[in-house]
Amino acid sequence: MKLSVIIPSYNEAATVREIIARVRRVPVGMEKEIIVVDGASSDGTREVLRAEEAVPGTRVIYEERRGGKGRAVRKGLEAATGDIALIQDADLEVSPEEYPALLRPILEGESDVVFGSRFLGGARFRTASLVANRVIIGLTNLLYGSSMTDVLTCYKVFRLKTLEGMRFTCNGFDFDTELAVSLIRRGVRIKEIPISYTPRTYGEGKKINWKDGFMAVWIIIKLRFAR
Repeated sequence: MKLSVIIPSYNEAATVREIIARVRRVPVGMEKEIIVVDGASSDGTREVLRAEEAVPGTRVIYEERRGGKGRAVRKGLEAATGDIALIQDADLEVSPEEYPALLRPILEGESDVVFGSRFLGGARFRTASLVANRVIIGLTNLLYGSSMTDVLTCYKVFRLKTLEGMRFTCNGFDFDTELAVSLIRRGVRIKEIPISYTPRTYGEGKKINWKDGFMAVWIIIKLRFAR
């Protein structure tokens, strides 16, 4: 068994080295590869990554122009050689130390897909973020008959074979919604487990905004009526 950790990165010089180090340290009971996809960072992130990619088990894909989180994750998935893939943001909002708990339902045959739920973990959200998440979760459950508690979570873990035949088109943060809804439409059971969450501010580098929320809503509606 092999785990592919996909890390989309854009202007994360302050955190990407620590995230990679923590991903390397966490024991998962299998071989691990780290694939970082950098979206043309301009803050020194690339210089950090050039040093990190010299460590065995770490690959960095450098985009010539910023394509968005979704495009970066898709490139990472195309390059992945593992049996299981895990999406990890390059900031410090979620903790790689939770990998064993995220992987357990897959390794024990309980589910092929696991989402880390910030809401089940009792996380606190800023008001605007809480409202946006509630709208997206509620709309997803209403239109698809699901019972999700966290659609926009960073931590999505799945056997790569689960995505066979799926076609993704979203390049931005709306990819999180596209992936979740696509799995629901396929009838895949998504196991949610609690995770911790420490949100950062826009001053600290948070990049998702209200426009991304509208795009997520559009994707939910669009895919509901797609063939």
